[in-house]
Amino acid sequence: MSKITRRNFLKVSGASMAAASVAAYTPFAIGGASKKVVVVGGGMGGATAAKYIRLMDPSVEVTLIEPKKTYHTGFMSNEVISGDRKLESIEFSYDGLKKHGVTVVTDFVSAIDPGKRVVTTKGGKNFPYDRCIVSPGVSYKWDAYEGYDESIVDKIPHAWDGGPQTATLRDQLAAMKDGGVVVIVPPPNPFRCPPGPYERASQIAMYLKANKPKSKIIIMDQKEKFSKQGLFTQGWKRHYGYETDNSMIEWLSSTTGGKISAVNKADMTVEGEMDTVKGDIINVIPPQMAGAIAKTVGLTNDKGWCPVEGKTFESTIHKNIHVIGDAAIASPLPKSGYAASSEAKVTAAAVVALLGGGEAPHPAYVNTCYSVIAPGHGISVAMVYDFKDGKIVKVKGSGGLSPMDQTDEMRAREEQYAHSWFNNITNDTFG
Repeated sequence: MSKITRRNFLKVSGASMAAASVAAYTPFAIGGASKKVVVVGGGMGGATAAKYIRLMDPSVEVTLIEPKKTYHTGFMSNEVISGDRKLESIEFSYDGLKKHGVTVVTDFVSAIDPGKRVVTTKGGKNFPYDRCIVSPGVSYKWDAYEGYDESIVDKIPHAWDGGPQTATLRDQLAAMKDGGVVVIVPPPNPFRCPPGPYERASQIAMYLKANKPKSKIIIMDQKEKFSKQGLFTQGWKRHYGYETDNSMIEWLSSTTGGKISAVNKADMTVEGEMDTVKGDIINVIPPQMAGAIAKTVGLTNDKGWCPVEGKTFESTIHKNIHVIGDAAIASPLPKSGYAASSEAKVTAAAVVALLGGGEAPHPAYVNTCYSVIAPGHGISVAMVYDFKDGKIVKVKGSGGLSPMDQTDEMRAREEQYAHSWFNNITNDTFG
């Protein structure tokens, strides 16, 4: 067996740690008047919170309101684009939640009245609550670049929500000629899944290397640096000739030509500050903010994100409403699926305790993020977080990045860990 480091133990056992920390506060199952929780949004945060509240206290009536009948994960969607997995493999129903006693309503939430504590849907139904959990994900700033708006995603998809656009980008890649150019435009910070655009470039390069080796990827970044940059560029050098004359991937930072101002659908070009780049495929990932319902309800600040109290994720703007997942301001926790799951369990424990007349338990949070650069080459970052002096803080020495000098065996194992993690966390949420 290979040596088990603290970091590797964290990655393997992260989900178990989170579940165990929740189990320490269960079951409450306090009798008395009915307690109602309405969860808005059925992604990783909302679905996990709904399930875990029921696991902690089956006496709580939990209603989950989500407009889609199934959920597609954003994580692992890059493997769909590269053809390494099927779209169906990232699709999940809410049947598992229903078996845990969660009432699932397929509808859009149109309003939340914090004073009356009522959630209203587009279908005209009202759902009273004692506590509401809002997990709206992200929405997009469609006016960020001239010529780019929601009307052109059929031809220039962002594919940042797993689902139909993921399939569109996959089909475009399959139809592109050998020698074609793929332009990827990552968003400025903050945004959902910080390593995601660079794993996407890796996965597309993996496909091109095997099928269309004369092709090229140009990343036009709105930033000067990106998540896991050293590990990504190391992998790109090894597999895709990065920084050589024959490099399949070219990365332009915001000061070296990456910053863009306009997108032209008609001639398939991206206008940068230094040059106009033409692509056979253009993948613009727009700047982001909290999901639209958060703004409608008044849960966002002037930057479009939701300030919360880190111990319970209760909104600092509206009492009895908790905001979790990508929409919440929870730094140093990243905007990731694993972080959303961890936040959901912390919030579920807090909500159950508060509904029972107690105090929210001391929270702990965990995150792990995997990226697959090439076959047999995975990388990751992992971290445990604590709550001290009113803030979420990193636990020193609890995690970290994959080592730069990792062996081939461990790189391959990281890829296996990534796929195992995917199976475990989706089962934990939807099973």
